[in-house]
Amino acid sequence: MSTIAIVDYGMGNLFSVAHALQAAAPAAHVLLARDCSAILQADRVVLPGQGAMPDCMQHLHHSGLLPAVLHAAANKPLLGICVGEQMLFESSEEGPSTCLGLFQGTVRRFNTEQNVTFPQGKPLIKVPHVGWNRVHQCKAHPLWHNIESGAYFYFVHSYFADPVHATDNAACSYYGVGFTSAIAKANIFAVQFHPEKSAKNGLQLFRNFTYWKP
Repeated sequence: MSTIAIVDYGMGNLFSVAHALQAAAPAAHVLLARDCSAILQADRVVLPGQGAMPDCMQHLHHSGLLPAVLHAAANKPLLGICVGEQMLFESSEEGPSTCLGLFQGTVRRFNTEQNVTFPQGKPLIKVPHVGWNRVHQCKAHPLWHNIESGAYFYFVHSYFADPVHATDNAACSYYGVGFTSAIAKANIFAVQFHPEKSAKNGLQLFRNFTYWKP
């Protein structure tokens, strides 16, 4: 039986993620990992995140879980979600903050000042970006199995990752500007959207993660 550890460092919609993962993979053992040993012993690791980047990074450091997360990122399938995806980059404009540096690039804020406006002066987009949006796959990946390119997923975010290397892009979306909505490299896959809030497409992505063998 596969064990999936959700990193519990005090930030993120943990119970919703755990419930969705268990629904997608009933045979898996899904647990909230509050100590390094649980992460190190797990077969797969999920790094969630919700809230402000400075708070997420501070909580991760203070939790004592950072060494285990870095070990997992180098050795086993790891899925980042929302701010959990953004944390994988070098830095974020939110704060600003120094992040984990596992992907080259910066996390940037949607800039409403650069967007075209209606004649009434109202911007075409509002920040944060909240709601359903299409996710266009940039490359083939096992986590896209049985998910069509252009499928809808649910987003809640004001910042998005801007990778240095185009080869790290696994999917893109559009909200005023085009932005990266999923990244992939070796044993790491991470998404800006929330699979746990994305109905059947989110459950399929979780299901694919439980079977993924990088």
